[in-house]
Amino acid sequence: MASQLEIELEKLKSAIIKIGNLSEHQVIEAMKALLLEPGTEVSGVKKTENKIDKLDVKIDELCQGVFALQQPVASDLRFIMSAMQISNEIERIGDLAVSVIKKAKNINEKHDLISKFNISDITREVEAITTKTNECFQTLEESTIGEIFILNRDIKNKSNDAIHNIVVEMKSNSKTVVSGTNLVIVLKHIERIAEHCTNIAESVYFMINAKIIKHDKFLDKK
Repeated sequence: MASQLEIELEKLKSAIIKIGNLSEHQVIEAMKALLLEPGTEVSGVKKTENKIDKLDVKIDELCQGVFALQQPVASDLRFIMSAMQISNEIERIGDLAVSVIKKAKNINEKHDLISKFNISDITREVEAITTKTNECFQTLEESTIGEIFILNRDIKNKSNDAIHNIVVEMKSNSKTVVSGTNLVIVLKHIERIAEHCTNIAESVYFMINAKIIKHDKFLDKK
């Protein structure tokens, strides 16, 4: 028979998985909004955002309850500490996804810019890194952690290249200034989503190995 601590930890794990899946859905909807025609509505975004916010509060309460009423051992403490950090990172990913959706509505000339600078490649990688991040928490596979770090670096490099090219385009074609500026902001949001994913992967690494590691140093060892 499972102890009360085991029951509470399982509740916590289930809540993290649920909030991660909701956040992944938001990111997919955000990337869809970016690539769709201007003015196209994406449904269910606000409802999902509210669910994410409520789960974030619930996860904090679960963690506080375990600390206050149970006596977790070292490995359980690492899980609880990581869960609190992961929940916060996931909530930020959801917020950024909503910001992308809102900003995408203002990019009237976006399709020429998106096509010209291969933005769709970046959106596919953002969806991939979000999915792998959820997988990473559930499977605790260190190889997935490395894949997340590599994807983050690739997204950052491609986003920086795209931003540079968009700025050059705006300087030569004033008609692209408004859409280009909004697209640059969206790309910065996308970079931050990927960075939050790597922060989650770092928390999972800590959960597994009881060591704190930054993804840049992790990749330098490869």
